Amino acid sequence: MHITLTGNLGSGKSTIAKIMADKYGYTIYSTGKIQRELAEERGLTVLEMNKLMQQDHSFDNIIDEKVTQLSRESKEELFIDSRLAWHFAEKAFKVFLSVSIDEAARRVYNDDKRGDVETYTSIEEAKANLIERARTEDVRYKDIYGLDYFNLANYDLVLDSTFTKPEVLASVLLSEKKRYEEFLIRNGLPENFDKNKNPVIGNNKIAPRILLSPSRLLGISAGNTRDNDEIYDTGAVVKSGAEDIEIVSGREEIEKAAREGYEFVSVGYVR
Repeated sequence: MHITLTGNLGSGKSTIAKIMADKYGYTIYSTGKIQRELAEERGLTVLEMNKLMQQDHSFDNIIDEKVTQLSRESKEELFIDSRLAWHFAEKAFKVFLSVSIDEAARRVYNDDKRGDVETYTSIEEAKANLIERARTEDVRYKDIYGLDYFNLANYDLVLDSTFTKPEVLASVLLSEKKRYEEFLIRNGLPENFDKNKNPVIGNNKIAPRILLSPSRLLGISAGNTRDNDEIYDTGAVVKSGAEDIEIVSGREEIEKAAREGYEFVSVGYVR
């Protein structure tokens, strides 16, 4: 299976892609770089480019058609770093990289490799820009494709990058991919797929595996984490809030995981 990676702005997708290439030998296909180059060629910010793409869908078509073609024709496993590859790629393990908005803003503000089209005078300005960019992209994906990009149920794995080192994230991603593939083998390779090309067992799509930092969910420092890939399985449930992911139920289990220094808790999800 190929791997598709998408996620929140500032979540570290490019860093994970580099590790997957350098350490694990994956061939990387990135569309984020293409979009950034399109913006720079026109002297636009990424936000302005997103708004232009709302009016001219040819840019989206260029990216989307290439993703489908690559996933169908490639003889090797690809790692596709693309906003909508989870919808267009075939035979793929679909990963969403999540990060708190405050951490994303800090990263973007301190990143001097993003060029003149993405410079900010403060972390708060970066945060406001990220929120607006996410809103713009959400509107565009719904208008053009009828897709709910930020619905975590669309993915096979949701992985939290807020406090975890990229090398650990890459390792967890691969172990979860193996876990997913073994599940499919045990249950018989599915013949049915939903509109997003997700495999369906019986009448049900396979539930996403959602691994989040307990510290992030509780809004506390991550100083007590074990800095490894240990996962505390819980019956907790979360939802997407106005700016970040919020706890619906199971706070006590999440607090226990945080006290014991777990890197991740596995949780359920409601929209």
